[in-house]
Amino acid sequence: MNILHLSTARTWRGGEQQIVNLYKGLQNHIPSVQQHIICTKNSAMHRYCQHHHLSHFPLTKAAPFNPLFAYHLWRISRRTNAHLIHCHDPHAQQFATIAADIFGNFVPIVLSRRVDFPIQNNWYSYYKYNHPQIKRIICVSDAIRQIITPTIRKSEKVCTVHSGIDFDRFDTATPNAASNLRQQYQIPAATLLIGNVAALADHKDYFTFIDTAQILLEAGLNAVFLAIGEGEQRQVLQQYAQTKGVTDRLIFTGFRADIPQILPQLNLQLVTSKTEGLGTAVADAMYCRIPVVATAAGGIPELIEHGKTGLLAPVQDAPALAKHVQQLLQQKAWQQSMIDNAYRKVVEHFSLQSMAKKTWQVYAEVVPDIR
Repeated sequence: MNILHLSTARTWRGGEQQIVNLYKGLQNHIPSVQQHIICTKNSAMHRYCQHHHLSHFPLTKAAPFNPLFAYHLWRISRRTNAHLIHCHDPHAQQFATIAADIFGNFVPIVLSRRVDFPIQNNWYSYYKYNHPQIKRIICVSDAIRQIITPTIRKSEKVCTVHSGIDFDRFDTATPNAASNLRQQYQIPAATLLIGNVAALADHKDYFTFIDTAQILLEAGLNAVFLAIGEGEQRQVLQQYAQTKGVTDRLIFTGFRADIPQILPQLNLQLVTSKTEGLGTAVADAMYCRIPVVATAAGGIPELIEHGKTGLLAPVQDAPALAKHVQQLLQQKAWQQSMIDNAYRKVVEHFSLQSMAKKTWQVYAEVVPDIR
């Protein structure tokens, strides 16, 4: 089977990592598959494909409705004899449906849905998501599937395949001085490291992260809080941290390419998202045996079972989050039990192999004559 993965994002976030994870999972566990990535020229995905020698086609993305991009998609589909186009973001979906409507590109489309908010209530969104060439919509959590299914005319098209994480990223990570957080930021050994690996974006709700930090610090917790990511809200969040008086205990690390090296150094992962498709950063922490306190946003409860694999609090409830952090840090035996349960759950249900095999089953349903 020849698969075209279509990704139009210019930056690198969780969705782009998941494309790479799926590519690797299919490559390792489904030997008969041939894959190509169509991406935006000069994007983070373009650079990744070049560096790792992945088969790819970089295209210029001028606008979300650029017919020329759709035309090139049609040409690449013919050139590669594609059996299926897997769209990984909304703009990718638009280009694929334009290619079908204008250029007669009748290659079946599979769409990944990674966000946990409803489809927009307008005629174009309804048409786009019910386009006849879209044969399956893969949701990364049951929460997303339940949200979007009412908008899909043929509900049997909607399914769930949980995202998988790449265990090798962490198993092969080599500690080095440049990735030593305590050394880099001069943090004493007795001070706890509490972090959140997430873009500085609205839906990640770092305001609640800062509020939680303030409560814990005022309660006497000896900790440094790390916002591990970059994004459009950096300046406003830094200003907010000043108003809360936590700047001396809150570090904005910026984007880090060394997550496999720095994540295991945390004493706790504090996730404060107000919307979340699944939360693979949570899964990463679970695999690294880092205890997790998180909001019950989107698909996170499919990873974190409250009291068993971590602790959950309502969205934007900083006092509840702070209370859970204190409980988890104080009750070491309970903490260790949750760490062990979380590790087992990730290994059993959120591997690349599991994701690849379930995605392949979806592909085979769409193109039943190809194995």
